[in-house]
Amino acid sequence: MDLTILYRGPLASCDYDCPYCPFAKRRDSRTQLTADRAALERFADWAVAQREDRLSLLFTPWGEGLVRSWYRYTLVELSRLPHVNRVAIQTNLSCRTNWLDEADLDTIALWCTFHPGQTPYDRFLAKCHDLASRGVRHSVGVVGLPEHLEHARRLRADLPPQVYLWINAGEGHTYTDAEADRWTDLDPLFPYSRHPHRSGGLPCRTGESVISVDGEGTVRRCHFVRSELGNLYDGSYRRALRPRACPLAACDCHIGYVHLETLPLYDVFAGGVLERIPAALPPVRI
Repeated sequence: MDLTILYRGPLASCDYDCPYCPFAKRRDSRTQLTADRAALERFADWAVAQREDRLSLLFTPWGEGLVRSWYRYTLVELSRLPHVNRVAIQTNLSCRTNWLDEADLDTIALWCTFHPGQTPYDRFLAKCHDLASRGVRHSVGVVGLPEHLEHARRLRADLPPQVYLWINAGEGHTYTDAEADRWTDLDPLFPYSRHPHRSGGLPCRTGESVISVDGEGTVRRCHFVRSELGNLYDGSYRRALRPRACPLAACDCHIGYVHLETLPLYDVFAGGVLERIPAALPPVRI
């Protein structure tokens, strides 16, 4: 079967200090980093060895993974596997990019976020252009806070036209229609992010063809539902895979609601669900 896995190990440290992130400038101890590396290597070993499924893998660490060598090595290794359809990671792009020379560019992809005030604009933009010149699949995005609007407009104007710029609604932020229109001018898909989606009792691919895995191998249907389906490493999760409705009232995170069957996002992002790249780039109005 085709199986999508969202992996989130114990890593929780980041080199940025974003005021909207609870893990800003958090430092993991050497012991914690060692544990994270061991957990990631165990997951990679499982992915290399298993042959039952065709895998699509998205790494969603709480912290920044690509500043750690084991994440870069693992993404390269997994990108070369014939039974891996896609391997992607969410990143602030603070790492170097030459490691991508070793990856299979038909498989690897990056979901990049620009955080104004955390890195020089020109440095981030240069890395985006570097990714484009290398032929690396990637999307770029900004959190849609009022103080980020001019940064986002500048970024849209300076990015290669084939690079999708997404806008995430700020957590807990309410948008007037006029404010939402400004963000929609940059990202025509912003309306999907503006409001949480009603999900309770509605069919969702999570728990059937999409699962979440933590550093211990515990399998859940997604990052936001805490009930367990089993463990990845003993195979106990497999008998729990089946169609199921969402038990939560609403879903407000893209990595969750993109899998709702009541939304058309598997068609919108066909071929690029994990890295958040639409099948056809929507026209912007700037």
